[in-house]
Amino acid sequence: MSAPNVVSREEWLTQRKQLLEREKAFTRERDALSAARRELPWVRIDRDYVFDGENGPVRMAELFGDCSQLIVYHFMFGKDWENPCVSCSFWADNFNGIEPHLNARDTAFAAISRGPLDKLLAVRKRLGWNFPWLSSGNTTFSEDFHASFPDDRDPDDMVEYNYRETKISINDLPAISVFAKGGDGSLYHTYSAYSRGLDLLNGAYNYIDLTPKGRDEPSEGNPMHWVRLHDSYGADG
Repeated sequence: MSAPNVVSREEWLTQRKQLLEREKAFTRERDALSAARRELPWVRIDRDYVFDGENGPVRMAELFGDCSQLIVYHFMFGKDWENPCVSCSFWADNFNGIEPHLNARDTAFAAISRGPLDKLLAVRKRLGWNFPWLSSGNTTFSEDFHASFPDDRDPDDMVEYNYRETKISINDLPAISVFAKGGDGSLYHTYSAYSRGLDLLNGAYNYIDLTPKGRDEPSEGNPMHWVRLHDSYGADG
């Protein structure tokens, strides 16, 4: 961090109020963006996805519980992986305790990965998470919503991620998808986001963004090289 620009309280307050106007404009724009998001059309889901859950098979409709809306976090954990994605685990540390608040607004939540259920549950237990985590390994769910890609594909093939065609070396990536249930029980896809579109879902990052150093991540290479599973900080040094 460069040397701080130290000023009087009065000068600081002047600049802080100027920044506040920008923050207010950002908040108003974000409200407008959220309203536009809610106005997106829906796409009917015709496939009957059945996931592996800790109490047995779970149909997608059952993930809604008594709610009419469902948020799914596509957690990176490939079929043959031994450990979870560290970055997705960073996001998942923000999930504990949110379900009652979501349920109060007619919304259910689940994380879904292609990895085997026993591995998912072992990681969940280790890290003290309590949100629902299911395996989609026996379905095309993750591929259909462009969070995963077939394991037998050619790595040089172009795939769709974040609404554009690109080359990606791995077969599982992070995403968030939102679904709705109609009055007749029909299911619909209403929204998905990828890549930096997930930033607002990470409370820790949003706190870090308030500090003088900010994220302090490199512009080249892997900017998140510093992230560890939350029980592993200090273990390598």
